[in-house]
Amino acid sequence: MKILLAVDGSKTSDAAVKCLVEHAGWYKEKPRIELVTVHMPVPSLPGMGAAVSKSQIQRYYEEEGEARMVSAKKALDAARIPYATNILVGQPAEQIVKHAKKAGCDLIYIGAPQAWIGSTTTRVAHTSEVPVLLVK
Repeated sequence: MKILLAVDGSKTSDAAVKCLVEHAGWYKEKPRIELVTVHMPVPSLPGMGAAVSKSQIQRYYEEEGEARMVSAKKALDAARIPYATNILVGQPAEQIVKHAKKAGCDLIYIGAPQAWIGSTTTRVAHTSEVPVLLVK
């Protein structure tokens, strides 16, 4: 089974990671994990290219993405669950749904905050063709 695990470094995404690790034994084989975080694009301002290069912006996305995945990576490593990391840029719900389909995922694990109406979680749950497991 291939699972997209969406994280953002929050307590709710940590809960999703914990749930996946605790229930990994439910699956016939250890699940293959697509560990994903999504960064909103840096706004493009006139003349910005003169001060900030594309490689600097890319490095910023990578550093921020890695920071958001630290606790998830530690938990998956400790549980010896293999994963591939993906740092995406764009609207979070759209990118999560698109990546899950493109990567051939069977399930999306995502943390659900208490008040998740109108959130990324809601949009993922409503737009994804891949089943979504919401973790509180």
